[in-house]
Parts: sequence; C-alpha cells; structure tokens
Amino acid sequence: MPYLPESMPFPVPPLDARRFWDYCAERRLMFQACADCGQLRHPPTPVCPACRSGAETWIDAPAVGEVYSYTVVHHSSHESVAGALPYNVVLITFPGMAGVRLVSNLVDVAPGELAIGIAVELAWEPAGDGLWLPRFKRKR
Repeated sequence: MPYLPESMPFPVPPLDARRFWDYCAERRLMFQACADCGQLRHPPTPVCPACRSGAETWIDAPAVGEVYSYTVVHHSSHESVAGALPYNVVLITFPGMAGVRLVSNLVDVAPGELAIGIAVELAWEPAGDGLWLPRFKRKR
C-alpha cells in the first residue's frame, strides 16, 4: 500500500529533473554533480552554482541517510490526501554527499515518533506508469 494515495497528482518534472526521475524509474537514487568541480546539487540545475559550468555527471547516492528535518502535515492541501492525514514530510541527508538533501516521507514511523537524526534506509515505492518514488524506512 502506498504511503500517500495513488490519486495524488504528480507534477510534470522540469527538464533539468527528468534524468533524476528516469533513474528513479530504474530504482536508482542518483544526484547530479558538476563534471568540472564535483559540486553536488539537488534539485538538478543546468549550471553549477559553484563554478558556473554546464558539464554534469550523476553520482549514486547511498541507500542510507538520516532525517535532517521534518514536519507533520495535519491539513490537506489537496483533496486526494485528505484521507492520509496526518502524514510526514522529511528532509534526508546522505553520508559523503555534503549539501544534498532530499524531500521524501518516512513510511514506517508514527508522527509522534519522528525525530531529527533518525537513521533511515531507502525503500522504493511504485507510483504507476513505471515511476518509483524514493521513500524511507527507519534503518534496522
């Protein structure tokens, strides 16, 4: 069962983020990096903010991370998630990937159990049309 309802609309990814979602469809969590200076960046951008290069490469992310920050949503912003309240939104950091943070959900933790610093591991969730969403579970 998905963490959020399948009827929740999914935005069309901007052109710069398309490769990120293509990798997710392969169940590979990858982040963009500058091919010239190595600066990691997410969300993906056409130009490196550090050196202004347009050259890019993609780096495999570790399958583990930790909760950097979180919030619990109690009021639906869209009718499709009204039945899923409350739900969490977490910001995940990854070891060895300074400056990269990913917005996601922690699927196996009750809202009252959330805390900054929880160790997490990647848990792919199917989202239809061949798309997979990177969600997270508490690391066991």
